[in-house]
Amino acid sequence: MIKYNYFPGCTLKSTAVELEKSALKVSPKLGFELVELPRWHCCGTVAHLSSDNKMHSLGAVRTMIRVQETGDLKVVTLCSICYNTLLRVNERFNTDEDFRTAVVEFMDEEEEYRGEVETVHYLQVIDEIGFDKVKDAVIRPLKNLKVAPYYGCLLLRPRQFSIDGNPEAPSIMENLVDALGAEVIDNPYKIECCGAFETVHNPDQVAGMIYNIVEGARKNGADTIITSCPLCHFNLDYRQKILEKVKPNYEPMPILYFTELMELAMIEEKPAWRRHHIDPKPIIEKAFGEN
Repeated sequence: MIKYNYFPGCTLKSTAVELEKSALKVSPKLGFELVELPRWHCCGTVAHLSSDNKMHSLGAVRTMIRVQETGDLKVVTLCSICYNTLLRVNERFNTDEDFRTAVVEFMDEEEEYRGEVETVHYLQVIDEIGFDKVKDAVIRPLKNLKVAPYYGCLLLRPRQFSIDGNPEAPSIMENLVDALGAEVIDNPYKIECCGAFETVHNPDQVAGMIYNIVEGARKNGADTIITSCPLCHFNLDYRQKILEKVKPNYEPMPILYFTELMELAMIEEKPAWRRHHIDPKPIIEKAFGEN
């Protein structure tokens, strides 16, 4: 069994717990195990671009020091935001001498970070293992489901950190959906922003953006949308509650994490997901052939 250093980040221990739980269930089916880092820190949520902002990147550097201390310089993330943040902070550490010097001097009681940690996303691990192995692990082909992948921003941008070779027309999640036996549904909005943190002070605007994403998938026949980002999931899932109130006869669409879709195909027991605002029961029933 291959073992990977694993950085969950904050949200996977709270509102996005279903993303982590399902990943931990299916990983052994593919021949690997996620070993949670000891004493990890919040990634800082986003990489700060202003040259005088260094403090908000210290959490990411501390986490990469924890990886360095294990002797294995590769770490796997599930959260799109954590993935993007660790990569961008690491690049800044290696290319911005002022930033690197300030960080090293400030954290003088830590082991000095060497800038060598490689952050990879769980989807990249699957891609490396191979989608044929995914097919072999399927016990319940999802032939009744029509699934639209949604990437959002942080798995694909900036281009040098994209998990996919073609960030304008990515296919890695499509390959996963196909390997699980479901029908892949394209969505013209699959790489558009979900509204991100605008959801805090302008939820109505975000709801409008969510409407385009959900309806783009629905018009092409999707039963559900999958994502990897806890913030995207919150916006796509919870902000549909606004759409139910303001749009007559609006039908909400269940939103799943990609690992939940894997759980439906690979785990014998029915899932008991409790963190969804739009009830995923219709998707579970379809997967189990009960609808």
